[in-house]
Amino acid sequence: MRILFILGSLRSGSSSRRLVDAFQRSLPEDSRAQIIDGRDLPLFDADLEGAEKPPAVEELIHQVNQADALIFVTPEFNYGIPGPLKNLLDWASRPPFNSPLKSKPALVVTQSISPGGGSRAHAQLTAVLSATLTPTYLVPSFTIPAVHEKFDEDGQLTDGLTQMRINATLPGFLEWAGQEAARLST
Repeated sequence: MRILFILGSLRSGSSSRRLVDAFQRSLPEDSRAQIIDGRDLPLFDADLEGAEKPPAVEELIHQVNQADALIFVTPEFNYGIPGPLKNLLDWASRPPFNSPLKSKPALVVTQSISPGGGSRAHAQLTAVLSATLTPTYLVPSFTIPAVHEKFDEDGQLTDGLTQMRINATLPGFLEWAGQEAARLST
């Protein structure tokens, strides 16, 4: 299965990137993963939507089209999703109701240093994805509170509960994503 991790953080040492590393270590061996963060995308501008889109937009669309499933990993910024992630979604959601995001199985993972674990960003991102017709895996919200306490100084996940949640969620998500793909191909 081809997984596209979509990051909500641009920082190289971010908790989002560290969580993606933990997820990747838990993927089945036959899975392939790519990561995108949208750093090279221009701000969404309908004037740039023509036949020749900016190269970064074309690459984003290609990556989403090639993926079998999407895993969004994002922090919560000011009670919502970060601007670069929203911009990425705005580009990937075109054309409306028939974008590369349509029917692409997705898992939403949010984190924060706060006790809420990014719950507002989780709700906001899930709402945005529903507007793009992107089905999201219905598990108890995968939010991670006090994320700054979950890693060692080398960026390795040390929190047993978070690792347990990854190990418990990932197989079910991948099975569901495979079922969604099979259902859509019939």
